[in-house]
Amino acid sequence: MNFYKIFRVNSDGSIEPIRIVRMGGVQLGPGVRFSKGVSFSGIDLTFYVGRDFLVEEDGQVLIIKGIF
Repeated sequence: MNFYKIFRVNSDGSIEPIRIVRMGGVQLGPGVRFSKGVSFSGIDLTFYVGRDFLVEEDGQVLIIKGIF
């Protein structure tokens, strides 16, 4: 699934999940904004804008399994 189907890049450059996302033990939802240098489960998502993600769906939650 492409980055832009999971996250949006806001006008201030921050990234925000479009829906509930889980990476490792961290779960984020819409309204949670983060910028470069902030990592979740050791991953700074600003380095992966536009990339494809391996995800599983668990109900309403997208579980990120890998990044290509």
